[in-house]
Amino acid sequence: MKLGVNVVHFGPSAGPDSLRGWVERAERSGFDLAMLSDHVAVTPDVYAMYPTPFYEPFTALAWLAGTSSIELGTTVIVLPYRHPLLVARMTANLDQLSSGRLVFGVGAGWAAEEYRALSVPYERRGPITDEYLAAIIMAWTHEVASFHGEYVSFTDVHTGPLPAQNPHPPIWVGGHSPQAIQRTARFGTAWHPLDVDLGWLEREGLPRLRRAANNVGRDVPAFAPRVKIRLRSTAVGEAERRTCEGDLHQIEDDLHRLISLNPTYVVLDSDDPHADDRGDFDQHWRVLDAVRGLL
Repeated sequence: MKLGVNVVHFGPSAGPDSLRGWVERAERSGFDLAMLSDHVAVTPDVYAMYPTPFYEPFTALAWLAGTSSIELGTTVIVLPYRHPLLVARMTANLDQLSSGRLVFGVGAGWAAEEYRALSVPYERRGPITDEYLAAIIMAWTHEVASFHGEYVSFTDVHTGPLPAQNPHPPIWVGGHSPQAIQRTARFGTAWHPLDVDLGWLEREGLPRLRRAANNVGRDVPAFAPRVKIRLRSTAVGEAERRTCEGDLHQIEDDLHRLISLNPTYVVLDSDDPHADDRGDFDQHWRVLDAVRGLL
């Protein structure tokens, strides 16, 4: 199992120095992967969770690729926000510039106001995501690509350079809805759910993924969850506790239970809004290092 970390690339503390510091600290601490999230228009619904400044992930990752040797990824790119030919070219270039270190996490997103700001139909985000993902794979795997769908169509587009990884970067599909699980089964190298209940994963999520993969005749994608670490000074009552919330003993129990589900990666996300408010880089890493020591 490999370990990833979600980089805080938004809010009062975000900037070039903090981005570089996050990735350097991740490498020193033995993490295998550093990931950035995605928003384009920071509308009020987005701002409530991800205040500005918000650093655009492709630009930031391209810069970080030249200053690091760690794997780099997106958790997750909201596919309907950008034309798939643009995304295919940016990701292929980024995979080349990083010598094949890109993990391409994708999803359909959740921010209705952001969709409206970008003039993209929120109600069609699922089908658009599926079609754009198919178009990106076509562009990644053909020097001259054509694709004809309901939402995007192109003919004889020269796409080079192709990605460094063959046949293309790993695709991690985010989300835990039935549609997201079907999308993972069709396109995904790995399923990348965020902050989901362990019991649900065991009883429903992973069995549903296995059935979906069998139905489309593909191998079952790997499991690569992102978990929010909510470290508290005292234990949290089980009735109201979320996965990886509580004192270190509770978080350790959750992580060992998660590891028993055989993930290929676990991406840790330090969820400490007070640290963000203070611009407290070190507080995030005190939490991450404490949790890293449990594994």
